[in-house]
Amino acid sequence: MAGNRSSNTLVVPQATQALNQLKYEAAQELGIQIPADGYYGNVATRDAGSLGGYITRKLVQIAEQQLAGQSR
Repeated sequence: MAGNRSSNTLVVPQATQALNQLKYEAAQELGIQIPADGYYGNVATRDAGSLGGYITRKLVQIAEQQLAGQSR
């Protein structure tokens, strides 16, 4: 990334609510407890990786569906 942006800064800040919803749905589906305080340091590495992988797959699926729906 260019500039001073951290890697977790959203490109579209309005997507925050939708991404949080996706995170909670993914955690529920995988049986992973989301920390109430937002600190993931005590979450098992395997669980954090599973959650991140699941979210990534869902985001790719959403993007592919949107791209397929666009006329060329």
